[in-house]
Amino acid sequence: MSFASRSARGGTGAAEAGAVVSYRLARQRLVDSFTRGRRTTEEICDAQPELRRVAHSFGASLNEPCPICDGDDLVTVSFAFGPGLPKAGRVLSDLKEIRKLRIRGKPSTCYLIEVCRQCWWNHLRESYGVPG
Repeated sequence: MSFASRSARGGTGAAEAGAVVSYRLARQRLVDSFTRGRRTTEEICDAQPELRRVAHSFGASLNEPCPICDGDDLVTVSFAFGPGLPKAGRVLSDLKEIRKLRIRGKPSTCYLIEVCRQCWWNHLRESYGVPG
């Protein structure tokens, strides 16, 4: 479990992050459609160049196999979006980054994305709000 997920689930308290929205069911639906042959690897293994770069530089290992290629290089990356942040979002590399978001006084939304660094599968795993 990544730092962002631990924080959102109360690792540092409810004041640190808002309610967590899980995209697990949507993920499973997509994986099932791939397994049944309704989706191709090219359709779902489409990580953008910036997401690939962030996954290589800041990815936190999930210690679980990729649901598409069964590879062992599945990681999570976190981005924050909100007023005063870059349009492309801000990469969250550790818990200090989430604390900085809270302290700055503006609400943000954080997104935890899983990325396979072998086949480039990627899917939104969770989102949560960080109050300002």
